[in-house]
Amino acid sequence: MSLRSSKLRRILPALALTCLTAPALVLPAHATTTATTTATTGTTAGIFRAAASFPTWGTRWVVHATPDINSPSVGTINQNSAGQDRITADYQVDTGRRVCEGSACSTFMAHITAPVTGFLTVVAVDIPQDRLPGVPVQDAPPGGGAPTGSRQRTLERAATWLTANGGRPVPYSQSARWRDGYRQDCSGYASMALGLPTPGTNTVGLATNRKLTRPIAMGELQPGDLVIDALGNSNTRHVVIFERWNNAAHTSYTAYEQRGGPGTTHRTLTYGLKAGSEYRAYRPVQYGD
Repeated sequence: MSLRSSKLRRILPALALTCLTAPALVLPAHATTTATTTATTGTTAGIFRAAASFPTWGTRWVVHATPDINSPSVGTINQNSAGQDRITADYQVDTGRRVCEGSACSTFMAHITAPVTGFLTVVAVDIPQDRLPGVPVQDAPPGGGAPTGSRQRTLERAATWLTANGGRPVPYSQSARWRDGYRQDCSGYASMALGLPTPGTNTVGLATNRKLTRPIAMGELQPGDLVIDALGNSNTRHVVIFERWNNAAHTSYTAYEQRGGPGTTHRTLTYGLKAGSEYRAYRPVQYGD
């Protein structure tokens, strides 16, 4: 791409509409920036994936729940300024549907793990190619997204409630049900993420029903596992969805949580890590491990 085209790309107003379409004209894509490989991740559905970091361009790009530009939003990158966020991707999917913004076009959507977990059009990434270099291409499961019952699918579903309320989190309630039929409390939220029947299993059921979960050590937590306090009453019992450890010492972790006040959140927690805590770790049996 010429220097002039590269500069033009950087100043074009990029909206968050990843569903923008354009004629099937092959145009040069992104500005010249090289991706940096950062790590090799663990397994998701038994697949090893190399994670790589990339710069972005434009503003307000939507991150989707599945590799479908019409799927729900799970968040936005570059919300305030172009290139504000740098994304980390572990694989990409050729959707067969071209997305264009300015002179950049691509049919690929990348599965990103930071700063939001979900799928982002490669058009939002500041590279000269129409796909991410060095990142594996994976076929999308039937229906899009991760396989039902997988850890990845649990996290994708959990992320949808962060923006399901008109771009805002789903509010907390122990009695109300959200539009998808699930209770808006912590156990209803966890049931939604796991794909359990509506309106959702209660916290005690998530901890004690061995058809749903089994106890594990806190140190064994993996993405999509649950951390549960099943003691006390409805005002003290709680469940969160583990996403990742924040450090090698396992002194904190990032999790999805439905709680009073803010509703759905994605934040750092330490539940279960201190001596005497009533929180315990559980693994959904649907993962098969």
